[in-house]
Amino acid sequence: MFKGRQFDQSVILLCVRWYLAYGLSLRDLKEMMAERGIGIDHSTIHRWVVHFAPRLLERFNQRKRGAVTGKWHADETYIKVCGEWMYLYRAVDSVGDTVEFWFSKTRDLAAAKRFFRKALERHGRPERVVIDGSQTNLEAIVSCDTTNQLQDRCRCRVKPIRIRQSQYLNNRIEQDRRRIKRRVRPMLGFKSLATASIILNGIEMVHMMRKRQARFAFNPNP
Repeated sequence: MFKGRQFDQSVILLCVRWYLAYGLSLRDLKEMMAERGIGIDHSTIHRWVVHFAPRLLERFNQRKRGAVTGKWHADETYIKVCGEWMYLYRAVDSVGDTVEFWFSKTRDLAAAKRFFRKALERHGRPERVVIDGSQTNLEAIVSCDTTNQLQDRCRCRVKPIRIRQSQYLNNRIEQDRRRIKRRVRPMLGFKSLATASIILNGIEMVHMMRKRQARFAFNPNP
């Protein structure tokens, strides 16, 4: 992964982790590295983040995440990209562990269904999902739940996923996303959809590491 790189892998991983985890700008990291006698341009650090974050997330997903509970809280939040608002779909369980996340250019039924299908494929069917008053999310859960039951013919009398619509019962995910928003805010928006998706996935990965959802460290070796 690091073959041919000018800088040591420990320096690269440190910069990538700090950028994804803390409210630091690329120039902040450049200055912090300079204080340690390491001259790195801020654009180089950005290239490292874009290049290595997806590979680290792939390694992270290869480690089995801890099982989530059967009660999920789902919602979406706004992220600015190229001056336009886009959407980060997220779900956490009843103890605050991240269930799944999905970044989308649109906020519609297709995007919601794609997010919930991804969550069901990774974790199976929950007993209950708490959402706000979004009719789109309600329709997406019902559709994905029906499809999931039809695909698994071995199941008999499977109860449908219970859906609870209440803005006041969704405080858990609203509090959880604050850390994500806190990290994104200093970035002042993203320049492209692809870059936004990569960095947001990396931020979510570090957030899951904080929750100890998988045995993972920034180790280049499997």
